[in-house]
Amino acid sequence: MAHYSWMRFLTPDAVHQALGLVCLGAGVQRGPLPVVGPRTLDRHVAVVVTAGRGWFRRADEAPLSVVAPALLWLTPGVPHHYGPEPGTGWDETFVAFTGAATGTYTRAGYITPRHPVVPLADTEAVGKVVGRIVRALRPTNPLVDIEAAAAVHELLLVLRAARDDAGAADRPVLEALARDAFLPMSVDEHAARLGMTPAGLRALVRRASGRGPKEYLLSVRLGRAQELLAGTDLPTTTVARMVGFDDPAYFSRLFSRKLGMPPSQFRRLETRTAALSEVTSGVPSPSSQDPSCSRADGADIPGRPDADG
Repeated sequence: MAHYSWMRFLTPDAVHQALGLVCLGAGVQRGPLPVVGPRTLDRHVAVVVTAGRGWFRRADEAPLSVVAPALLWLTPGVPHHYGPEPGTGWDETFVAFTGAATGTYTRAGYITPRHPVVPLADTEAVGKVVGRIVRALRPTNPLVDIEAAAAVHELLLVLRAARDDAGAADRPVLEALARDAFLPMSVDEHAARLGMTPAGLRALVRRASGRGPKEYLLSVRLGRAQELLAGTDLPTTTVARMVGFDDPAYFSRLFSRKLGMPPSQFRRLETRTAALSEVTSGVPSPSSQDPSCSRADGADIPGRPDADG
């Protein structure tokens, strides 16, 4: 029984490499596929097994069982060897990619080199993104490198969401942390309030968000601070206290370190109404510039069906 195989590969140039993440190829294969390897790659590959079962082995490690739906992470420089059960085969799609952003995605937990076989809860969303990558790879597409690179970013997001350890049980904890982020509480106090150990809370937040609890809480606080600075005229000291900082000076230093500018400069850049009177004082109204705007019904605007002509 023959197997089905379709694949296409790309060679992005330096301009596309500067995007930080580029697609190097993708493919769809089904049936009694041949064994892969042993081999070592210079790129990342996400292999999504959507049907069937088989095995995966890396370097001299013991083989791991693969049962669909599952994700195989092939990482650069790591020898690997895998394949479906003999005589039965499996269905897989693969996407190869590289770029500086892979380091960030790895540190954030979206790429898991230490866990090369990842059980998936669902592959519907993954299939849709892979479908977009496959369509982008059509030979006549002049935007193939950009479209495929953008889709790889999305693929990493949906793969993270599809993992069966990314359960809905994590979301209420993150929502509770976001709700209580402005209270003067330590991580240990947040954990106790949620009925968890500090270690358990750290593991959950790291798994769910790719960052530790302190960083997660700080991102919520600073995000709200930016909204208040841009959307209100509240003093910076009031904004600081509203987002949980009793020391406005410390808030300003932290804000500057994280955003690269002090709160006052951020407000000047983001407030739209501060100089409105200056900007509009010498600008004629639309009706004074264009006689076609003089009628409320717009009947004398050239090109309208009810215009003369």
